[in-house]
Amino acid sequence: MWAQIVEELPRFFSYYNLIFFAKALGVTFALSAIGCIVGFSLGFVLAAVRLTTRPATRPLRVAVTVFIELFRRIPFLVTLMLVFFVFQGMHADLSMFNVALISVCLIATAFIAEIVRSGLESVHRNQWDAAVTLNFSYLQTLRLVIVPQAWKVILPPVFGFFVLFIKDTALASQIGVVELAFAGKAMNNKGFSAALVYGTVLALYFMLSYPLAHFGKYLERKLAPTRNR
Repeated sequence: MWAQIVEELPRFFSYYNLIFFAKALGVTFALSAIGCIVGFSLGFVLAAVRLTTRPATRPLRVAVTVFIELFRRIPFLVTLMLVFFVFQGMHADLSMFNVALISVCLIATAFIAEIVRSGLESVHRNQWDAAVTLNFSYLQTLRLVIVPQAWKVILPPVFGFFVLFIKDTALASQIGVVELAFAGKAMNNKGFSAALVYGTVLALYFMLSYPLAHFGKYLERKLAPTRNR
């Protein structure tokens, strides 16, 4: 096997193959990064909506809860196919990348909303009550009292989800998006050794996920002081 890999190395790492892998890496990075950013932003909003207590917001809370519970329970591949066929049925002229992007944003938003909700609820009820007695609005309570204490609970699972999420984007290859898993399969079909191809794909996924995990630890140290209840 090693002799075959050594013999294939010059052809495998040719200029055009490197460009092919670089483009696939860029697609995986774009899907992951946009999914994480959109998912975190919308997930935070949905979690905040879900924790409101005013009767007037009840229909909104129900809609948010249904969205979160629905997309947390549907496998990513099913969501991907659902989005694909819905837009196909609407005769929408969307690229496969945009279909995959919408799918990853839906999944990321649902999962992160639940993580953020759990983090916000981990802050002791006395802190919410104290903010109310100080006449803070709901947004002031979140921004000044609850969120600073909740970071330590929110960040570790959020970044753990991000790392898993990068790997899940490989399913976008099922609808023809040329990301890393698709590139690996294409190179394997061209006759290159599976160990060489998927070893390279593994290394590229590691290049994406390892710095993200360290960035999460850095943010945790910067934004998450010890909680005092």
